Amino acid sequence: MERFKSRARRLRESQTSAEAKLWQALRNRRLARWKFRRQHPIDRYVVDFVTLDGKLIVEVDGGTHSTPVEIERDKVRTEALEACGFLVVRVTNTDVYENIEGVLEMIETSLRFE
Repeated sequence: MERFKSRARRLRESQTSAEAKLWQALRNRRLARWKFRRQHPIDRYVVDFVTLDGKLIVEVDGGTHSTPVEIERDKVRTEALEACGFLVVRVTNTDVYENIEGVLEMIETSLRFE
């Protein structure tokens, strides 16, 4: 577990610009008072964002997530995280840059149905 905590710390220090933008909108309970964590270890993965109370994981996917190998890897990862009781939603870097309000609305809607 310590290995995952160390990796999470490194990822927090080197977040992508899309992750940084979304984090500014989610941190300090800014989205409907939900507490989000970033780069948080769950099972054998470190997820981009999670609200433990809402059981929702938000993954921000860049361009590398469009290859067949990455799509399959993401599918396996999503299934493992869902087996832990979480709903996993994925957004692209482009979504965050060009439609942050739509991303936030989708996240909030996902939380309302949990």
